[in-house]
Amino acid sequence: MESHQSLPGTLAPKPSPLGSATRRNASKPIDSAGNRVVKASTLLGERQSVDIEYNGQRYRLQTTKAGKLILTK
Repeated sequence: MESHQSLPGTLAPKPSPLGSATRRNASKPIDSAGNRVVKASTLLGERQSVDIEYNGQRYRLQTTKAGKLILTK
């Protein structure tokens, strides 16, 4: 097992107080209200629809020919 001791006169790196989950999300776009922003293309990819499960219920997010989004239960 490796020891993580610092040399005399040097400072050992401190772990982030925010935790690794926060660091992973640091690059996610956030709007002015503090909400995470996800592009529809990230969810849909090349598909016209995607199923989303929320609280044990299944919803469908789909695009229309007019370029609008519809969320149905």
